[in-house]
Amino acid sequence: MSVKIAAVNSAPTVGVGVVVREYDEEEDKVGVEEMERRCEIGEGGKPSLVADLLGDPICRVRHFPSHVMLVAEYGDGREIVGVIRGCIKTVTRGNSLYVKLAYILGLRVAPSHRRLGIGQKLVQKLEEWCKKNGAEYVYMATDCTNEASINLFTRKCEYTKFRTPTMLVQPVHAHYKSLGSGIAIVQLNPKLAETLYRRAFANSEFFPKDIDKILSNKLSLGTFMALPKKSLPKWDPKTGILPPSFAIMSVWSTKQLFRLQVKGVSMLTYACCMASRVLDAWMPWMMLPSFPDVFRKFWVYFLYGLHMEGKNGPRLMKSLCAFAHNMGRDDDGCGAVVAEVGQRDPVREVIPHWRKLSMSEDLWCIKKLNYGSDEKCGLSEWLNSRPSSPLIFVDPRDI
Repeated sequence: MSVKIAAVNSAPTVGVGVVVREYDEEEDKVGVEEMERRCEIGEGGKPSLVADLLGDPICRVRHFPSHVMLVAEYGDGREIVGVIRGCIKTVTRGNSLYVKLAYILGLRVAPSHRRLGIGQKLVQKLEEWCKKNGAEYVYMATDCTNEASINLFTRKCEYTKFRTPTMLVQPVHAHYKSLGSGIAIVQLNPKLAETLYRRAFANSEFFPKDIDKILSNKLSLGTFMALPKKSLPKWDPKTGILPPSFAIMSVWSTKQLFRLQVKGVSMLTYACCMASRVLDAWMPWMMLPSFPDVFRKFWVYFLYGLHMEGKNGPRLMKSLCAFAHNMGRDDDGCGAVVAEVGQRDPVREVIPHWRKLSMSEDLWCIKKLNYGSDEKCGLSEWLNSRPSSPLIFVDPRDI
């Protein structure tokens, strides 16, 4: 997902007294939650998307084996005015080559303390932690329209614009979606799913080496394969031979991580959205594209590891997405099904989504931390190399 920096407001005169240190849950939790409430996305009466971290400010990086959260204190009162989170993982950089990569997320600076260099100092301190723990590269993600975030990382912190995957959002309606005729959907055990993913994403970028840990995580609701029903009796997973046509994906729930809520919409907008929902619930056979109740707290299903093969692959992938939608329909409180894939990934064209809710370019920026590592191994520089595959694996722990 994305690092968000809200529009810059007027701030105090630049001064000294900023201290960046590691987050202490017992000492800092209340201060961090209060500071982040002041940084909610949206201002000036505009609609805003508010996140509730369920009392766990470190939840977004907790599922990585190596992670940290830093806080910035300002002045004699030791007021918390900024936070940043980071983690380290081992991923592919293409051609089945692995690299130790850090990821920056959740950067926030209090509106009253912007333009003091606090965001830059938080990034620098986190990069020091990343280097100390062996990361060779570090990257972040942001909305391509977030100029404040882009300027901070590319101009001040010397990051390079690297990849632009597409984020696709499908609201969960009150009606069920049709899976299509002649299609079977089976749930794969984590071991088989791991084998298939390592095969399918071997040459991709950002594929995590610890995919087995992700698939067995309690937040992962399962891995599912769609294939023609006529192929089902002939397919034996033990042989390792895949059906001629199939689609595969896994589902990750944010229900136990965070909740989202839309605030600040007009009464007319609210009434229209709720009316569409009521009509859809009353007349499900009409398949109305209703808007979910995002005005109360909701969670999302994140689809990852989306891959398809064979002439029937696109139809099978659409069926899988409908299956995931129906899972969310049965999980009261799930507001949307979200996927993020590479711009040139074939699945991008077949994933159902609402264009107005989706993001055509989620900008990923990257920076090299350990100069000389590629040269020692006789490898080309990742930042300057062309992608070896159109596939990008988006880690569900990143959202």
